[in-house]
Amino acid sequence: MKFKKLITSESVSKGHPDKICDQISDKVLDACLKDDKSSRVACEVFASNRLIVIGGEITTKAYVDIVKCAWEVLKPLGYDENDFTIISNVNSQSPDISQSISKSVGKICAGDQGIVFGFAVNETKELMPLPIMLAHDCLKELENKVKKNNIEWIKADAKSQVTIDYTDQNNLRIDTMLMSVQHSEEYNVKKLNDLISEIMLSVAKKRNLNLDFTKIINPSGKFTIGGPIGDTGLTGRKIIVDTYGGYSRHGGGAFSGKDPTKVDRSGSYYARYIAKHIVAAKLADACEIQIAYSIGKPKPIAIYLDTFNTNKISEKAIYEIINKVFNFDIKYMIDHLKLKNPIYYKTSFYGHFGKDENFPWEKLDQLQNIKKIQNNYR
Repeated sequence: MKFKKLITSESVSKGHPDKICDQISDKVLDACLKDDKSSRVACEVFASNRLIVIGGEITTKAYVDIVKCAWEVLKPLGYDENDFTIISNVNSQSPDISQSISKSVGKICAGDQGIVFGFAVNETKELMPLPIMLAHDCLKELENKVKKNNIEWIKADAKSQVTIDYTDQNNLRIDTMLMSVQHSEEYNVKKLNDLISEIMLSVAKKRNLNLDFTKIINPSGKFTIGGPIGDTGLTGRKIIVDTYGGYSRHGGGAFSGKDPTKVDRSGSYYARYIAKHIVAAKLADACEIQIAYSIGKPKPIAIYLDTFNTNKISEKAIYEIINKVFNFDIKYMIDHLKLKNPIYYKTSFYGHFGKDENFPWEKLDQLQNIKKIQNNYR
């Protein structure tokens, strides 16, 4: 068998049980931030069979109907009040954690220790890895077709998986596309296969990629029972889907349901923001940033840079440019990226990065500042 360098990434639809939980967590977060930008939120959701439990720690001045937030996610997916019992079991934030975050006047300190990663690569227009973008594209295309054509026999739960052949770095090719799509009992196998095949080819064409790849459609056969009724869901269990599809490292902390004082979220967004600037400025073809935090500290205790030997200037020079242009103070990160605004629900499906949702961490507003100083290092 000929050796190939293959990299695979997956995505899941809005109706996947874990993603349902992520969406509910971020719906609650947005509802809190809408009326109280200082809300402290760590909202976790557990969904199993016909029971959904919403828990965590929330301190806010806002009035939030947590159960209503859940139904705002569930009803567009085709569920109604007969499908689930929803229980809210939310407490306030621990005073120990609260004082560690706000112990310095005018400062926000990390509420926990932890490491985060940000990544960018120049192989797609979004400066994201190709496999994860294609996996998201497949499910976005599926959702659009179902809505546009009112296809009632396609249900909400679905997964995609894309394998890219990196053997020739100058000619990336799709090796395999896989999609598993929930359907009703009354469905036509040929219609399903034709629809999914059409989606796969459409996604490949839009990225100007090869069409002679292997297609795998609903390999398990029948897929009529989906969502939390078919499998248990938890907030934060799709962290690789949320980020770079396994192409880059991950610090392990989930995003959804967490307000921006949680550096798992704000730190990861800021790290992506920096890495994207480095690649967009053509200082490297790929860039990964690692940031380490300590509880009670307003700035990181360590920053690490890796350009995977794609750098155009020395990594030391890139590191110096980063420190001149970007401010790693947690309060600055939150303010600069406007992370106290209720923008999080739209992050909870199809990834947090590389999306056309006008997210502040995807903007290249520091590019001119980098260009002003980068010639000093060439």
